[in-house]
Amino acid sequence: MIPIGEPVPDFTLPGVLGDREGRWRLADVRGKWLVLFFYPADFTFVCPTEVVGFHREVEVFRKLGVEILGVSVDSVESHREWARELGGISYPLLADTGGKIVAAYGVLDREAGVARRVTFVIDPAGIVAYVVASHHNVGRSVEETLRVVRALQTGRLCPADWQPGDSTSDLGPKY
Repeated sequence: MIPIGEPVPDFTLPGVLGDREGRWRLADVRGKWLVLFFYPADFTFVCPTEVVGFHREVEVFRKLGVEILGVSVDSVESHREWARELGGISYPLLADTGGKIVAAYGVLDREAGVARRVTFVIDPAGIVAYVVASHHNVGRSVEETLRVVRALQTGRLCPADWQPGDSTSDLGPKY
């Protein structure tokens, strides 16, 4: 996996947003915060809970200047059908059918041939600011991702369980 503090590789992938099919480039979101999450597969049990969870909070992320991109090895057609089944998704689902980007980000489950459940928060300069991986049986927390983004955007020290409005930031040494 790409470690914190390292730049992420650029990519261009086909995908779907609503009924619109297109190509999304990482370079197009440079200068903004980005939540880039990888998930194993469409039409599964855990993945839709995460995809819909990000959809429910997309406006909160956008108000913070954060873009969201979801990536799996499924096809654009699969993403389109799945998004319709889920009632619509308000951010792009990208198709890395060859697994090239999944491998470049170090999240390929070689045995299963799918992406692992990994979330990257990437800063406006294209540097990994946060990364978390979950076991394939356990869904990620969209609320925790949102909390972490808010904490990172303060540019301050934020202790465990920090929440917006806490006055305990910047009370100690660098770490």
